[in-house]
Amino acid sequence: MKGLLREFLQGEIDKQVTPGAIIRVRHNGELIIDEALGSTSLEVEGVPVSASTVYDMASLTKVMVTVPILLQLLEKGELYLHDRVASFMPEFGANGKENVRIRHLLTHSSGLAAHRHYFADRLTKQQVYEEIHKEQLVYKPETEVVYSDLGFIMLMAVIEKVTGQKIEDYAERHLFGPLGMHDTKFLPDFEKSRYAPTEYLDHIGGHKYGIVHDDNTEFMGGISCHAGLFSTMADLSVFTKMLENDGMHEGRQILHPLWLDQARQDFTPFSEDARGLGFELKARGAGPVGDLLSEKTYGHTGYTGTSFYIDPQRQLTIMLLTNRVYFGRKDPIIRLRPRLHNLIVANLEQ
Repeated sequence: MKGLLREFLQGEIDKQVTPGAIIRVRHNGELIIDEALGSTSLEVEGVPVSASTVYDMASLTKVMVTVPILLQLLEKGELYLHDRVASFMPEFGANGKENVRIRHLLTHSSGLAAHRHYFADRLTKQQVYEEIHKEQLVYKPETEVVYSDLGFIMLMAVIEKVTGQKIEDYAERHLFGPLGMHDTKFLPDFEKSRYAPTEYLDHIGGHKYGIVHDDNTEFMGGISCHAGLFSTMADLSVFTKMLENDGMHEGRQILHPLWLDQARQDFTPFSEDARGLGFELKARGAGPVGDLLSEKTYGHTGYTGTSFYIDPQRQLTIMLLTNRVYFGRKDPIIRLRPRLHNLIVANLEQ
């Protein structure tokens, strides 16, 4: 299978879907694929991709930061899935949003719009909060799934209100520190050569190295609950191993197994887009999971070209990191993931 995967990914690199890629696959707890191909960029600064290459994880921030923190707060009794968001942020309850619950934000079924171009006005974090407070719902909660960054931005407000800590400090103390994920952080300060750069943008006169790709997050100070995290394949492997082990890492319980199990349940049976608590599940229609992974599969994608999916039924974990936005905001990664997952499952025993 290694040869097939190398050929497949090299073909995508040759088509300039991404300048490089690193993939790891675990089966029955054992690492069976660990391949790095291509370079971090096509510039003279480009170096071969490796397990220590630092990637902008984009929306993997949602499931590597926001979800585990919320599961910890639920375990401690600090939060309740049915809590009204307005109980913590009263201003949010305006314009018909008074009954939006924490679980609605986590499952992208809150009624909030998908996205707003706050970056166009260079709005700060507090200004973004104020704009979301003024939002009206675009559909009735728990009737549709509309993937919403706005909902996860509000989860940051709730977390910081409940904990009294900045999201990045809480994550370091309660997640990344205990897990030994020392290359996982917001606002990274690594050497330039370690980054897989993202898109070329005129306002910085080059590709983004260590600057968050997400436009809104950039002007919010580089930190949000929907984007902003940077990490490596080495650290992502640790994180997914903890999820595979029902929240346990080296004898320490990072996440309560009952709450982690809740997060992997389908909360949106009314939609083809199946959602757990933050986690993306296997869709009832087209989706990145593909055709052959089981119905129990869960994980997430990141816009920059990152993803991980865990299939507990097959005891299979697939992690892929790319910086596909190096070439701009194109769509080929949408087809790459399901085809890659299908290829792996079909050739698992080879």
